[in-house]
Amino acid sequence: MTAIKHALQRDIFTPNDERLLSIVNVCKAGKKKRNCFLCATVTTERPVQVNVVKVKKSDKGDFYKRQTAWALRDLAVVDAKDAVKESPEFDLHFDKVYKWVASSTVEKNTFISCIWKLNQRYLRKKIDFINVSSQLLEESVPSGENQSVAGGDEEAVDEYQELNAREEQDIEIMMEGCEYAISNAEAFAEKLSRELQVLDGANIQSIMASEKQVNILMKLLDEALKEVDQIELKLSSYEEMLQSVKDQMDQISESNHLIHLSNTNNVKLLSEIEFLVNHMDLAKGHIKALQEGDLTSSRGIEACTNAADALLQCMNVALRPGHDMLHAVKQQQQRFSDLREQFARRLASHLNSVFVQQGHDQSSTLAQHSAELTLPNHHPFHRDLLRYAKLMEWLKNTDYGKYEGLTKNYMDYLSRLYEREIKDFFEVAKIKMTGTTREGKKFATLPRKESAVKQETESLHGSSGKLTGSTSSLNKLSVQSSGNRRSQSSSLLDMGNMSASDLDVADRTKFDKIFEQVLSELEPLCLAEQDFISKFFKLQQHQSTSGTTTNEVEEMDGVALSRPYTPGVPQTVSSEKDMIRQMMTKIFRCIEPELNNLIALGDKIDSFNSLYMLVKMSHHVWTAQNVDPASFLSTTLGNVLVTVKRNFDKCISNQMKQMDEVKISKKSKVGILPFVAEFEEFAALAESIFKNAERRGDLDKAYIKLIRAVFDSVEKVANESQKTPRDVVMMENFHHIFATLSRLKISCLEAEKKEAKQKYTDHLQSYVIYSLGQPLEKLNHFFEGVEARVAQGIREEEVSYQLAFNKQELRKVIKEYPGKEVKKGLDNLYKKVDKHLCEEENLLQVVWHSMQDEFIRQYKHFEGLIARCYPGSGITMEFTIQDILDYCSSIAQSH
Repeated sequence: MTAIKHALQRDIFTPNDERLLSIVNVCKAGKKKRNCFLCATVTTERPVQVNVVKVKKSDKGDFYKRQTAWALRDLAVVDAKDAVKESPEFDLHFDKVYKWVASSTVEKNTFISCIWKLNQRYLRKKIDFINVSSQLLEESVPSGENQSVAGGDEEAVDEYQELNAREEQDIEIMMEGCEYAISNAEAFAEKLSRELQVLDGANIQSIMASEKQVNILMKLLDEALKEVDQIELKLSSYEEMLQSVKDQMDQISESNHLIHLSNTNNVKLLSEIEFLVNHMDLAKGHIKALQEGDLTSSRGIEACTNAADALLQCMNVALRPGHDMLHAVKQQQQRFSDLREQFARRLASHLNSVFVQQGHDQSSTLAQHSAELTLPNHHPFHRDLLRYAKLMEWLKNTDYGKYEGLTKNYMDYLSRLYEREIKDFFEVAKIKMTGTTREGKKFATLPRKESAVKQETESLHGSSGKLTGSTSSLNKLSVQSSGNRRSQSSSLLDMGNMSASDLDVADRTKFDKIFEQVLSELEPLCLAEQDFISKFFKLQQHQSTSGTTTNEVEEMDGVALSRPYTPGVPQTVSSEKDMIRQMMTKIFRCIEPELNNLIALGDKIDSFNSLYMLVKMSHHVWTAQNVDPASFLSTTLGNVLVTVKRNFDKCISNQMKQMDEVKISKKSKVGILPFVAEFEEFAALAESIFKNAERRGDLDKAYIKLIRAVFDSVEKVANESQKTPRDVVMMENFHHIFATLSRLKISCLEAEKKEAKQKYTDHLQSYVIYSLGQPLEKLNHFFEGVEARVAQGIREEEVSYQLAFNKQELRKVIKEYPGKEVKKGLDNLYKKVDKHLCEEENLLQVVWHSMQDEFIRQYKHFEGLIARCYPGSGITMEFTIQDILDYCSSIAQSH
């Protein structure tokens, strides 16, 4: 730093007649660290000018340049930031605030100390120093280089001291009074010296002459002291007199204070008494209502409710400190407690008797509903009990034990009542289901078989566009024998003229209506009871904000289903919503088993009933979950939906198993396979049932499984077929599958539809080519030999020179197939194809037309070979393309 200081003095300040006193290495706060130097300088000429100069090192070399200079008199404030902690930061307030960060605190302190000294000497303490240690301002900095700088500054001050304005004015007046003050300074100085000596003498004489005046002044002071003593004596006597007055006033003040305190206490006592009387006094009418009030009439219930609320207010009054120690307050509180206990017992006893009476009254109405598929209406009972809702809330807040007892009794009585009603209801439903079947006593032995295949359409009815209706029937398809396929009518079933086989359609329609009726009766029953429990027992049905509930969630085929609370298993009730669900579970504990039994019955009657049940149950679960996903109804229906989904999966698995076990007759032609027709029926039925249903994804998965099983089974049967060619089995069945998928337009089976079409086309072509090789066998073999010679390298025009393929041999072969013989061969081919194909699919004309096209193609091929290999021979076939067309047409018409 010393070298830098000397360099700056030499290169920058000496040429400008300035002397460098202190230097500090700084950079601007908060910006990139570009260092510079702040220098404190004074001019060597008089009058002295003090400056703060910013010096920066040049970017192009090692020399320094002067960047900015401020006059010290423009500096207003020096802020050292912290007078206690060491910090390199400091601010200088010129025209604006400049924030600096020194390279070290020592340099910063040295620089601030130098500024303080210059301020003391030249500016007369004009600058404010804040956050600067007082020790730093009072002592000199002991560092070597700065001490020498400060010392040089002091010498400069001793040599010269600037005159102030007053002194300059006096000197100018004296110089104006002397003519030679400027021309002869020595004479002027001697004159001033003489005048100074004269003034000093006059001052001495004046001091000596003032001694007499001093003595007089001392005498006056002594007299004044005497007067002061007299005044103090008078003041003491006055003070004694005032002291007696003060004592009397203190007594009066104390007396007034006691009177005021007594009045204040009386006012407070009155306020406390009024508070206790107003808040802890129960009217006689309320007491009578609590003790003897009528709990059967609406007016009596209202009076008891008002009295109970008033009693609760008296018991819950917030007593002030010390009230509970008063004997009267204790007596009143004990009286309130006795009234509360007495009324709580009376209320609980009355409500228990109401619950029991309701069970007896409701049981008498069960006989009215035994023949109808309806559940008794509990609305009148709920309406009567809701009159006690406010009293139940009072009981819940005052005596939770009796409240819990009433809750338990209500669940016990109502669970038995609902159990009787629901079991009777489901018995009626089962009777109606089994009573409409052909063999009501044997409904359990009616699984789905090939000989009883039914197809139905669904009719949708209900309100608001919801899927709440039942399904109607489709036309029945029957399989009469192993050689005949089931036939289908395009008209809807006439329910007024039902045959014996049409009863299956009516059974399914009846089952669908009964199942929908069961769900439609159960849903409002559960919702009404849950709403009543919430209102009567004052339990909130708010949605839980917590992400977890007390239910466990089971994932079943992409649908979240809740497992309900199990009775007998300890469970922590996290909210009133959980308590509602637990009460509903106990009251309606028989719903889920009864629904499962009903579902099992429907599955035994007809396994296809699982399709109806899956759609209906899914819709009701979806509706319940939209209202409250964690409610009892949503949970119970969700669990039953799991059972329905398993039955649906079992139905699909049974169909696939039947495909694997199918056996075909070895003596008759195959035709349309039974499981292909069953898939058509299943798809048509499922499409009608699942239209606009929520569980479409389950059906799509079942479609994929079934169609793949159908494809595999068709190929398996085709490979095992002995009577019917493999290509015919594949062609007919895949044509039927393609026609079914095209008609139903099932989006998830588009790829399978294209695959079925491709298989049908491939096997049709294969069957046509294979069959056409038989009628013109020798001609086929002859031209195959010709093509073989050409393939070996013999030129086409030279084939006629081969012994086995000369013109004579060609003519001989052609003569074996005159037009009459060709027609006979085609007629035999038609009969053979007719034996292979089944009547149901009606593909005979399609196959025959394909054979005609293939025969004409072969004919043109033979004609081309004759023209190329036997040019100019004039050899032609003994029949033409027109003859072929006539033969095929006449054969088709004759059959």
